[in-house]
Amino acid sequence: MLPWVRAALGRTARDIRRISARQVHQKHEPDFHDKHGNMVLISGTVFCFAVWAYVVALTGIEWNVSPVGRVTPKEWRED
Repeated sequence: MLPWVRAALGRTARDIRRISARQVHQKHEPDFHDKHGNMVLISGTVFCFAVWAYVVALTGIEWNVSPVGRVTPKEWRED
């Protein structure tokens, strides 16, 4: 039997509770994401919408315009 399988099967309930209690993490003070996370998310969203509003409104891109009926072929010239 593999050593890690033997170790996993050999754990008692007390060992598992002790390991899980060690892994519990309690914050004593808020970190960066707790303090500024929502503001960063909101400002990024506003920036994204502002950039796309500029692109759509002011750059003059024509979106999905079909050339059918607008483009006429030139007359064929034989030289």
